[in-house]
Amino acid sequence: MGVRVESLKPLIATAVPCFRWNSPKFFVSIPKHRRFRISAAQMATMEPDKKTLPRTKIIDSHLHVWASPQEAADKYPYFAGQEPTLPGHVDFLLECMGEAGVDGALIVQPINHKFDHSLVTSVLKKYASKFVGCCLANPAEDGSGIKQLEHLILKDGYRAVRFNPYLWPSGQQMTNEIGKAMFSKAGELGVPVGFMCMKGLNLHLSEIEKLCTEFPATVVLLDHFAFCKPPINEEENLVFSELLKLSRFPQVYIKFSALFRVSRKPFPYEDLSQVLSQVVSSFGANRVMWGSDFPFVVSECGYKEAKEAVSIIANQLPLASSELEWIMGKTVMQLFRGHWLSETI
Repeated sequence: MGVRVESLKPLIATAVPCFRWNSPKFFVSIPKHRRFRISAAQMATMEPDKKTLPRTKIIDSHLHVWASPQEAADKYPYFAGQEPTLPGHVDFLLECMGEAGVDGALIVQPINHKFDHSLVTSVLKKYASKFVGCCLANPAEDGSGIKQLEHLILKDGYRAVRFNPYLWPSGQQMTNEIGKAMFSKAGELGVPVGFMCMKGLNLHLSEIEKLCTEFPATVVLLDHFAFCKPPINEEENLVFSELLKLSRFPQVYIKFSALFRVSRKPFPYEDLSQVLSQVVSSFGANRVMWGSDFPFVVSECGYKEAKEAVSIIANQLPLASSELEWIMGKTVMQLFRGHWLSETI
């Protein structure tokens, strides 16, 4: 009687003590007097329990939350002139994340509350195991932003900081005395600095290079692909080439986020496949991370769809499943060790 025993080593060893395993796949003829029955319970012990298999978490590296109108009226006011036109309260976010199967996220302080971090801080404290916070750097000329940065990191638990170059005093760059002090302090405290180059990487490239060169201990995150669209002319090719060259700085990471902002096509943004391929080739998948840009993405394609777009784009390359795991969660988990610990499913 032929019995295939690829996964039955323990039982075979018990029933046939003299049996030897000679190849990766086994086929053994068992005499009638040695035959044995395998109960359903025994079979269950030989199959891996899918409920306890570890999986890589899906982590969103870039999203925002802000107060609901009621919260704004009661406790967390919007910054004057920055009242949101979209819902972005945490309950809505949790609903979207649950539907999409996203386990955690990096919350970036929104401009809607500017330098008042109280709303985001309350969310971080309430959902400490689910979210990590990225505060907003205040480049005030009096240097008060440096102390604020220290407080947000050391007291309120923020683990990243965003540099928005358009908040710097008119005519000044992120490489001014205040900018360097904050960038250096971030490295000293072990938190990454994210750059928002909304008006074009070429406008801020020299500043980023200078800061990376002078302060190599500070990790850098380039938000939204550094706003580099798939190049269609020589000038854009040059800028995209400069983006790839930033991989020479080992502390630089790329956020493959807000795809609707950088694609020239509608969902699922398939024109981003080649630029993603080149970025992964230059930086490695372990320096690339997906981000949604919630809540803005909801009205563009939907939150769940924003996550699914990455798999669609990756399948065009194709991207190895291990590389996709880095992009969808492992990279950001590695950067912010101690959060989103591995769990079972």
